[in-house]
Amino acid sequence: MRIAASAAVLVLTLSACGFTAPRSNDGYANLDSPGMADTDRTMSLSLGPTMLHFAARFLDDDPETQILLRSLDGVRIRIYEVHGDSGRITQNFEHMGNKLDKDGWEPVMLVREEGELVKMYAKASDTGIQGLTIVSANDEEVVIVNVMGDIDPRYYRDVMVALDVDDAPEVQIAAMN
Repeated sequence: MRIAASAAVLVLTLSACGFTAPRSNDGYANLDSPGMADTDRTMSLSLGPTMLHFAARFLDDDPETQILLRSLDGVRIRIYEVHGDSGRITQNFEHMGNKLDKDGWEPVMLVREEGELVKMYAKASDTGIQGLTIVSANDEEVVIVNVMGDIDPRYYRDVMVALDVDDAPEVQIAAMN
């Protein structure tokens, strides 16, 4: 019992000091699993501002990525292995999109390629983007990435490269409503 209490205090302490991505951030996307019965979570990573700023210190040769990391408040990545009905997972994607729409997120990209679906949503602020959420699925895996912070649209491609998004497209910046 004492160990469980100590672990709970440690988790609360770490989440309060910036090691994990903050749920209170305006760029936080509150998304459910893509399908409890159809997927198994294989990875969950949550980095807060303290860890991102720490990582930025080691990028002396890449000042743009260093600036980008310092502007972020959090990054959350979840990866799920698909073992069930991909039709239900596609249906859950629609529910995720509807939930994001209700929370003020705007769809900014949709890619449908053979056997793969990628959707990107952005949450705008007065100065740029306060959050990006990317949901990608194929028959084997679902990946959800949520980036929080003051993301200058000029650094969109840098975010995609830093997150290792294959074939990140060239982007022309358009004004968001």
